[in-house]
Order: sequence, then C-alpha cells, then structure tokens
Amino acid sequence: MKRRTPVSEIMSKEVIALTRSDDLDRAEMLFKRHNIRHIPVVSGESIIGMLSYSDLLRISFADATNDERDVDSVVYNMFTIEQVMTKNLISVTSETTIKEVAEILAKNEFHALPVVDDSTLMGIVTTTDLINYLLKQF
Repeated sequence: MKRRTPVSEIMSKEVIALTRSDDLDRAEMLFKRHNIRHIPVVSGESIIGMLSYSDLLRISFADATNDERDVDSVVYNMFTIEQVMTKNLISVTSETTIKEVAEILAKNEFHALPVVDDSTLMGIVTTTDLINYLLKQF
C-alpha cells in the first residue's frame, strides 16, 4: 500500500451537483437516479454546502414509499436546499493523502469530503471510495 497516494487517485471527478436554486424534489431524484448519498451544492465552481440523502430523510418520508407523488413533495416545498444542506464543510485538496482523508472521516460523523483546489470543486471522496481502495490492496 502506497503511503503518500493522493486522494485524487480515488475521488469521484464527475460530480453531480446542485445549486441553491434547485429544489429538494430534484435532489431526491438525483440521489435515486445515480444511486448516490452525497451531493455538493455549488455556486459557480465553488462549493457552498453538501446535501446528504440522510438530510432528506430527516425531513421526509423519502425512503418509506416508492410513490413519487406523495407527502415528500409537500414537505420538500417547505424547505430550500440552503436550509437543509450542511454549510460549514471540511474539505481537502486533491494532493491530500488517502491516509489523511481516512483519518478525517474516521474522526467525524460524515461520510464524504469535497475535494477543493483554489476554491474550485474538483471532486468528492466518500467512505465507499476508501473501502474500495482498501479492497484493491488485498
């Protein structure tokens, strides 16, 4: 296992993102369509927050039914992306080592980190990316 491998080797570079003007119905659709659990919220190329599927579950019944026209839409219309997203993010650069990323994620209660270089969102790294990287080492 390489000790100084940068996170850029394992991060997702093609990031699905939301803007503050998107709504929570769109967010839920993106989570389900792309089978993801974290979506950065951006303004231009800069990240301003992170929305997780867990954030939606806290305010809705998103996982309780497959009916797309249910109570969730009513609940979602009561909130904006900005009200639900996490704002005070910890981020890493593309040169941060995988070990350092693992330490940050292990010490905190979240499962994704934005990768930001010079205020520009370059990618996202998740606990799943780390687990897949570790599995490849064996």
